[in-house]
Amino acid sequence: MLAATSPRRDTRLPLFVNGRTYEWPRQPTVIVCFDGCDPAYLTAASAAGAIPAIDRMRREGFATTALAAMPTFTNPNNVSIVCGVPPAVHGVSGNFYIDRETGREIMMVDATPMRAPTVLAVFSHAGASVAAITAKDKLRKALGHDLKGIAFSAEKADTCTEAENGIANVTDLVGRNAPDQYSADLSLFVLDAGIRLIESRRPDLMYLSLSDYVQHKHAPEAPEAIAFMAAVDTRLEKLVAAGAVVGIVADHGMNDMARADGRPNVLYLGDRLDTAFGPRATRVVCPITDPFVRHHGAMGGFVRVHLMRPDLVPEEVAAFIRIQPGVALALPREEACARFDLPEDREGDIAVIAAKGVALGARSVDHDLSQLAGEKLRSHGGLAEQTVPFILSHPLRLDRDMVEGGALRNYDIFVFALNNVEA
Repeated sequence: MLAATSPRRDTRLPLFVNGRTYEWPRQPTVIVCFDGCDPAYLTAASAAGAIPAIDRMRREGFATTALAAMPTFTNPNNVSIVCGVPPAVHGVSGNFYIDRETGREIMMVDATPMRAPTVLAVFSHAGASVAAITAKDKLRKALGHDLKGIAFSAEKADTCTEAENGIANVTDLVGRNAPDQYSADLSLFVLDAGIRLIESRRPDLMYLSLSDYVQHKHAPEAPEAIAFMAAVDTRLEKLVAAGAVVGIVADHGMNDMARADGRPNVLYLGDRLDTAFGPRATRVVCPITDPFVRHHGAMGGFVRVHLMRPDLVPEEVAAFIRIQPGVALALPREEACARFDLPEDREGDIAVIAAKGVALGARSVDHDLSQLAGEKLRSHGGLAEQTVPFILSHPLRLDRDMVEGGALRNYDIFVFALNNVEA
């Protein structure tokens, strides 16, 4: 059985966050967002015997799959997980979007777009010891919003201060320098920092958000992917051995979006729309866009189309988009928001979702494929990347039938880890 310390008795009342109730942690609780961990990575690594700790969690704890929030990008899902609600509630529906009122391009680099408190912040204000560690600093300000505790990124670990991050000398704590932002070590540093905090400060609640650098570069069966999964596994084992309840989810899966000859399999939707409706009649926005375009060339399985001419009818443009090869869905704004729990004021006029294996782009001139550095395009954003692992290190107190009906979401993980495990 997995190691655990005796639970602490806590008579404090449960907390109410965004319409959901959360019990106080009876022992340190660590939630890991395993960025880009498609279930296929677990399957391949398990078959290779590389993840004994995760396999033990799946046998002795609880394991199933859940659905990520749409679109299946990093920011909407990390914010969904820490808020426990979908984008329609917290307001973050992409890494990058167009403000419908001003027309301004907005890249999410802080908590400005957020409209809901996080579970982490609410617990910290109630007196819990809380820490949030992210791979990329682009997420740190959002996940650490209003948090009274520790919040830092592996990317900027060498510049942390007590005033800004609630902790200094992080590289001394971990025992090595801040990692390169384009490396597997970015994620491993997050986990190592989490282990050191559990050992030295024993926070009540901790959120660890990894990077999908490896998954963008390597398929599940690749030796590099197997080695990375093994390295993560040894660190997860240490967290459990230190007495933590560990919950693992992903923000999205990952799929190969390359042709047989290795070239990216891209539908440049902006070019098609220019030909059909005229130049600048529409604007295609790729919400996957972030400062880390080497991962994906700003192309994924979901784009938004804004109509720039008042005579264009959304349903007519959507009908044209639906017949393009590689398109799975093209939904007018209201329908997309109702179906996928999206904030209507931050949605385009049409939401477009690619078929599996197809990447959507704006115009070909808008994307620099040299950013891929010769690697095959692997990316995410659509329905094909919505299924993710949902793993708990300890058994559930609930009847499993209550959670195995297709309704489980990745942002349910805090509720299950805090309220429903036998720890």
